Amino acid sequence: QVQFVESGGGLVQPGGSLKLSCAASGFDISSSVMSWYRQALGKERELVADIDHFAAATNYADSVKGRFTISRDNAKNTVYLQMNSLKPDDTAVYYCSAVVFLGLWGQGTQVTVSS
Repeated sequence: QVQFVESGGGLVQPGGSLKLSCAASGFDISSSVMSWYRQALGKERELVADIDHFAAATNYADSVKGRFTISRDNAKNTVYLQMNSLKPDDTAVYYCSAVVFLGLWGQGTQVTVSS
């Protein structure tokens, strides 16, 4: 059974940092492009970043470029999202996903940026 377990969210002040983790089970993440999405209250889920199978290429939403970094450790079957210079607009539930299992989501992790 394929599962994603996101963690690392929390409450942080504007300008702060958080590092999210996504532990995958039930499949080998090296077989897939991996992505982070987020969904703010009342808004549609949006793609934040993705990373290819062996971290040779990454893509970011314009709103997070230069502030967020996606990475992966295939040996640990885990994907990360380092978030710096956080803004209130980054407040959302963050989810990871595998392209090969599009539509399968974990429970997400809440990130709240507020003073």
